[in-house]
Amino acid sequence: MKILPVEKIREADAYTIANEPIADIDLMERAATQLHHWITKRVDRSHRFYVFAGLGNNGGDGLALSRLLTVDGYDVQVYIVRYSSKNSESFQINYDRFKKLANKKLHEIQKDAEGIAFPVITDDDVVVDALFGSGLTRPVKGFPGEIIQRINRTPAVKIAIDIPSGLFADQPSRSASGTIVRADYTLSFQFPKLAFLLPENDDFVGSWHVLDIGLHPKFIQDVEVNDYYVRQNDVSIILKPRRKFSHKGTYGHALLIAGSYGKMGAAILSAHAALRSGVGLLHVHVPQSGYRIMQTALPEAMLSIDRYENYFSDVPELARFTAVGIGPGLGTMLQSQMALKLLIQQYKLPMVLDADALNILSENKTWLAFLPHYSILTPHPKEFERLAGSWKDDFERLEKQRAFAVRNQVVVVLKGAHTSICTPKGDCYFNSTGNPGMATAGSGDVLTGILTALLAQGYASVEAAVLGVYLHGLAGDIAAKKQGQEALISGDIIRNLGKAFKKLVS
Repeated sequence: MKILPVEKIREADAYTIANEPIADIDLMERAATQLHHWITKRVDRSHRFYVFAGLGNNGGDGLALSRLLTVDGYDVQVYIVRYSSKNSESFQINYDRFKKLANKKLHEIQKDAEGIAFPVITDDDVVVDALFGSGLTRPVKGFPGEIIQRINRTPAVKIAIDIPSGLFADQPSRSASGTIVRADYTLSFQFPKLAFLLPENDDFVGSWHVLDIGLHPKFIQDVEVNDYYVRQNDVSIILKPRRKFSHKGTYGHALLIAGSYGKMGAAILSAHAALRSGVGLLHVHVPQSGYRIMQTALPEAMLSIDRYENYFSDVPELARFTAVGIGPGLGTMLQSQMALKLLIQQYKLPMVLDADALNILSENKTWLAFLPHYSILTPHPKEFERLAGSWKDDFERLEKQRAFAVRNQVVVVLKGAHTSICTPKGDCYFNSTGNPGMATAGSGDVLTGILTALLAQGYASVEAAVLGVYLHGLAGDIAAKKQGQEALISGDIIRNLGKAFKKLVS
């Protein structure tokens, strides 16, 4: 799913109006109908609605929704927030339509000498935020800001239409010092907004959902963007079917360099995940102290034994391997640093670098030039900060990630909720799977194993990253349904990889 910036969303609306063709007010009615369908499936008529409508098209959406709910038998209290003497044409049309209802409940809020007459709202009510839409260009302060503050103080469930009022779609909002609605649910039209996918906005967006309002498919197909939201149908077409007459050599030979004294668990998790992700053959390079541990834990894996007892120090013969992954539990000993430098100078195919491999690179940034193009780097935010420098907000962090990927011609997988995958071409893919239960030790090691296995099987780097991150999150979601998020451990992700693969082909 493409993520459109605000100006492109306006173009999509205009193109649909001109080429479907459809009148602007009828397109708004279509959007309101989708809002009505979503809400009435989840909220029964025992709950009272308070709709706060601004004077623009977002307010028009709120009024159209209010009319549909009122006709459907819901108790809807509409409050027009008069922060200006002007309003949009679509707002006026829907305002006039709502006024014609016999059982309408229409109020206006203005600030006067006596202050603001704000209704008493309980925790059994539902508040609908229709004050400002995605076209907002400046922070919300003053009178409408006070309304938002009062909305936020109510105990009711809050539903934002298209975007929480006061939130900017394509730029930072927190530093703008305006007031923002803290929604429990956000119902976005046709596309997610970039702001929804960044951690700093989680408190405002809540659980977000995309409603298809039928914008013109040709525009959606042709419009060029750099940001995408990855869903199941996007990854199902990437997954390669296994052929009847294939053999273990068909699915690649991976090398994982992992583990050090006291950290062999990371190597086991990564190797186990690789084996569960379809690789034909797997060698794990471990220090001598890890030999018996690995041989006992994973008899399916072959071993390459380092000359040192406790850490990685020498690079095995590389010619036979179709992919290399390095980093989990590696340590940062000087000998390990020198061996990593030699590895990235010698190996010519894309590889996966995680954990201590990234920490070593962050202390030796000139070595980034040695990385094979389209290698996959999988930092968590702190590791990425060491590599690329600090940032003041998540939008700047995203642009740093994009620029780093382009400059170094690598794929950067920044782990977290909606893990972002930036490519050497400057595109960014946001993942839709995963849950907070996966914030547990070893989860990243599992991802390294999955990605290494996919690279070894011949997936292109971007395909491997998008597919691997999705599978990793999906396996975590399946595990969380069984175990609960609090009890989830990284081994549960591995144990559910098979079900994740099966779900992609079902």
